This record gives sequence, C-alpha cells and structure tokens, in this order.
Amino acid sequence: MTTEEVPMQDLESAVAVVGMSGRFPGAPDLESYWANLRDGVCSLSTFTEKELLADGADAAELRNPAYVAAQGRLPDADRFEADLFGFSRTEAAALDPQHRVLLETAWAALEDAGHAPLNAPSRTGVYVGGSPTEHALAAGTDPALAASIGALQVRILTDREFLAPWISYRLGLDGPSMTVQTACSTSLTAVHLAVQALLLGECDTALAGGVAIGSVRKQGYVHYQGGIFSPDGRCRPFDEKAAGTVPGSGVGLLVLRRLEDALADGDPVRAVIRGTAVTNDGSGKVGFTAPGVDQQTAAITEAWAAAGLEPSAAQYVETHGTGTELGDRIELEAASAAFAGGDGTGTGTGVGIGIGSVKSNIGHADAAAGAAALIKTILMLENATLAPTVDVTSPVPALRESPLRLVTEAEEWPDRAGLPRLAGVTSVGIGGTNVHVVVQEAPERPARPDTPAHPLVLPLSARTETQLAALADRLARRLREADAPSLADAAHTLRTGRVAMPVRGYVVAAGAREAADKLTALAAGRRDSTTDPRGEAWLSGEEVTWPALDGDVRRVSLPAYPFAGESHGALTLRRPTAPEGATETPALPQPSPTPVPSPENELEATVAELVIEALDLNGAADLEQTYFEAGGDSLTAVHLAGRLRDELGIDVPIQLFLEPITLKDMTNRIVEMKQNGDTDGALDALLSEFEAES
Repeated sequence: MTTEEVPMQDLESAVAVVGMSGRFPGAPDLESYWANLRDGVCSLSTFTEKELLADGADAAELRNPAYVAAQGRLPDADRFEADLFGFSRTEAAALDPQHRVLLETAWAALEDAGHAPLNAPSRTGVYVGGSPTEHALAAGTDPALAASIGALQVRILTDREFLAPWISYRLGLDGPSMTVQTACSTSLTAVHLAVQALLLGECDTALAGGVAIGSVRKQGYVHYQGGIFSPDGRCRPFDEKAAGTVPGSGVGLLVLRRLEDALADGDPVRAVIRGTAVTNDGSGKVGFTAPGVDQQTAAITEAWAAAGLEPSAAQYVETHGTGTELGDRIELEAASAAFAGGDGTGTGTGVGIGIGSVKSNIGHADAAAGAAALIKTILMLENATLAPTVDVTSPVPALRESPLRLVTEAEEWPDRAGLPRLAGVTSVGIGGTNVHVVVQEAPERPARPDTPAHPLVLPLSARTETQLAALADRLARRLREADAPSLADAAHTLRTGRVAMPVRGYVVAAGAREAADKLTALAAGRRDSTTDPRGEAWLSGEEVTWPALDGDVRRVSLPAYPFAGESHGALTLRRPTAPEGATETPALPQPSPTPVPSPENELEATVAELVIEALDLNGAADLEQTYFEAGGDSLTAVHLAGRLRDELGIDVPIQLFLEPITLKDMTNRIVEMKQNGDTDGALDALLSEFEAES
C-alpha cells in the first residue's frame, strides 16, 4: 500500500512498527520466539538442586518445602560483545547485564528496520525501562569496586536511569532519551510515550521497549500462600486452577516511525499502532498493589477512541494475564466492560474476541512484559495466526458471560471484509499504571520482481570469520523462504543498512535462489567464483560507494548481526562462602595484574600501573598510544586524576589527558610534575563536584 492508498486521517495519527528485536526464555531471537508461541511451548525452566547450588543458591532455602525451582530464564545474559560498543573489559564487567543485553537488542532492532545502527536516522529518540537487578544492588554496596573504578562510574554503569542514555551515546542517537519506570507496565508505557513523541514531532524515529534481567543465575522462589507467585512453577492465566505467576526475564525493543514517513521512505512496516492510552487507578482499588477495574476499562476505551475505532472491532486482546486470582478476575471484568458488544469478527456471529497471555509461555518479564506482549501480537498479525495460551485446561466460568474467549489452541486469524485485522494489548503495573495499545496489521506491500536487470553484489561483514559464516548462513535461509524479499531490496539493505566491519565477504547473484546457494557456500568457507571490482574493493577493506540500484528499492527485514561476546559475569548478593556441596558464585571478573617492565624509578612504575589499570590495558606496550586511542573518556580521566592525587599526591590537570601524546609521554609528564612540585588547584573543585553528584 502506498501513501496515496491510505486514508489521510489514518496517516495523521498512526505509527508504524518498522523494526523489532527481542530475546525471551527459550528464544534467542524473534524467529524462535514465534515458533514457540505458535506451537504452544512453555519455555519456563525447572532446575535441579545441583544446578541451583552450582549457581550460588542457599542450601537451607532449597530445603524449604515452599521453594519452587522454576524461572523464565534468559540464557547467556552475561555475554556481551563489549568491543563493538567501545567498552573495555573492566567496564563491561561492571556494566549491568541489563545494559549489555539492551544495547545489543537496540543494535539488532535498528538492523531489522534496515538501518545501520551507527548511522541511524537523525532525531531518533529512545524510550526504555528496566527492572531492579542483583548486579546493580551488589555493585552499589561493593566498596572495592567503587575504589577500583570510582563511585560515579559504578552508578552510571549499573543504574536503570542510564539505560536510555547509554543507547543514545553508543549509537549516536540525538532524539529524546528517557528511562521510563511504571513497574510491570514499563515497556508498554515506553511505547505510548514514544508514539506520543512521534505524533507531536519531538522525534522522527524512536526505539521503545524494556528489559528485565533480575539475575543471570539459575534461581527459583519461595511460594507464599496469598502471594503472587505460583505454587508449581507454571502460570495459567484465566484458568480455574490459576494460582500465581512465575518470575521471568526478557528484552524487547521496537523501532517506530510515523506511518506516513515510513511508507514514503520505503521502510519495512511490520504493523501499525493506531492508538494508545495510559491511566492510573488512583485510590479506586483495595490496596496499592491491587489492580482496579474502572481505569483499566478507561485505558482500553481511550486507546480505541484515539484510534478512531470502537473496541468491538477488536478480534484479539493480548492481556496482562498474570495468572493470579485477583488480577485475572479484575482484568476480565474491565476488559469485558470495554469490549462489550464485540464478537471478534465484525459479522455478529457471536464467536467472541480472542484473549491470551504470553506469561503462560515465558513467565512475568516485569519491565519487559509489555514489549513481550506487543511483539507477540505483531508476530500473530504477520502470520495471521492466533497463538495459544498454554497449560490451561479449564477456562474460568466468567468467560461464558463475556464477549471474550480464551485461545487455547493455535488457530487461523481470518481476515474480514472492510476491516483489517485488529488487536489490543494491555499492560498493568503495580502502583496502578494501566496501558493499552491498539495494533493493526501492516498495509500490504505489493510483490517485487525477484530478477534484477543484472547480477547484484551482496556485501557482508562481521568481526570474526565465525560470525561472518553465521551471518551468511542466516541470510541464505531467509532468501529461501516463501516470503523472501526481492534481491534488489536485500542488496540495498545490506549496502546501506549495515555497519562495515573488518572481516568481509560478498556474493554476486542474479536471483534470490542463486544468492542463497552462494551464501551457503560462503558460510562453508567457499568463496564465490564470480568477482566484481567493487566487491573486491569491499573485500580488501576499502570504503565502497555502491551505485544506485535500478527501480524503487526499499529497506527490508533481514537477519541481524550474530553477536558472539564473551561472558563478563555478574555481581551477586550471595554470601562469599558457598553452602556445603555448592560452588561459590564468581564475583565481578577483574583483570589480572599486568606486569610492568622495571622503569628507571619506582614512581614511574607506580604511575604506569595506575594508568594501565584505569584504562584496562594489556601491558606496558599499550602505553605507546594516546589516551583516547586507549579508550579513555572524561569520567575515567577524573577518576585517574583522583587516584593520582589521593595515592601519590600528584595534582594532574585534566587538560593533560586531552593532549595528543602517548601514554608513555603522559606518564613521564606526571612524574615530572611530582618532581617539580607542579599543582593544579582547580582539580580539587572538579573532583569534589563529581563526588557530590555520585
């Protein structure tokens, strides 16, 4: 559908989802996430006592009969490709796993939208939120860590309030950057704020979503009668046996643009957000943590009013659906009132509006729960399939008197005359913040011819040979799928929507099938026998200006960069002495002391050691680069200057770190300052200011 084919009133208030990325329990990417949802897979993990003890669990707690060894766990949440984002090993180890995973997810989401993450559109905003983490709590109470890298550095590397700014800083995004917190409804509130910012013109593109990684360890929880957690490690929303939820982890981000802009620029529109609304229960509920009926209903009706639609037009609603008796009962009452008169078809057949909850699959992902729900709904729209709510055997009787029905088996999502497929997504936060989003299927894009006028070069790059092979294999599989993009669109996206990296390859092909076969060969280490001058220049590491492709090319969704970072661990609040039979949980990895060759005097050796430690260098040989070449920044400079003053009595002017001299020369200059008695009285004031802020 072109801009001209969309009613103007829809363009003015609609926002396109042009990219998505996420990781959830049992699903390292959205392809596997959809497969699990479609097939009704419960991805909650159950752990053995040996596994829990090995990850630092308290043996006495495990003996509690109420302990439930289950969790919606995100594997490999401690891994991070730090070099790609400009972090040293020391910084990466201190950086909260939530920050690490969210940065990589932001990169992948922008790639899914067809944009190079380091060359994203101007005026791109960031609206995200996260959960409390064990790592951040442990870091904030670790005096040794503060002494090592500085209290302020600890805070900005671990605190949730810096989730959005880190993305903006490392990816060069210059739109509004806001960390959002509304408890369990955080990520859907972030989407609402991003949509409003786009419609108000505060930004032209937005990243929105959330992350929740409370701990990277395998762990369960203690069930309390009357509490919110399930007694058996399973979540059964709207089932007669529902008795609670299960803690989960996850991360989800969406790239949003105004629909009119997305269509005009040839963006890969995956769905359309027609309306959003946020309310709060105020005092109209039985307690602070309890949900309320009236304002949940209001959030739904206001969102559909913003969309210019009646709630009865919905075919499906992805609910908050925690599986708690009180929460489900109130949400069902609120949704039944809002969607009264709806039958899910718009034809009056009385089938009922389908409902479901992804928490039955992955648990309650806290600050990322709304993003998990919205992404699930978009995947259902794209595949015209309603995914089942799992582990439900007996839906609550109240559904019989409701316009709603619980979807318990995968079923086709039928289209209908005169109306597109429409759904609602609800998220509810402890404290009363309710959010509802109205989502519509994407406008249909006309099929594109697969055969270009002449063979095209498809360039690929990665940081290692292994990653290049993985990327080639993923791209080959994508081009073999029934809905594969045209070769010209794929080539355009690879040329303009990816960051050039040092390990490179390319294939030359005249059709998607040929390209797929050559990419499979490339993944196996066999280079394409057909060469191209620009391809060879690309291969040699040159910056290539690719010629414009024939016709009206557009961005398409292609496999994202295959991250392969090492483990950087995570801090823990567990006792340093593990229970009998358990393996002690490792603390934050610290770089091993680096031997420094004996210099002419002890002072020079001491200064060199401080510089090497502060910049996480490998040894004295690294002192031949400048401060900024070694990865230094202003905060590290202030911290290093503070240590030189406190430990050696040397007042070093900050300007010294900015000079284009080697670290070896800088070290010699610092030694000379000590010997000559030079001082910089302004430094004390600067350090005091930073210490006060921390």
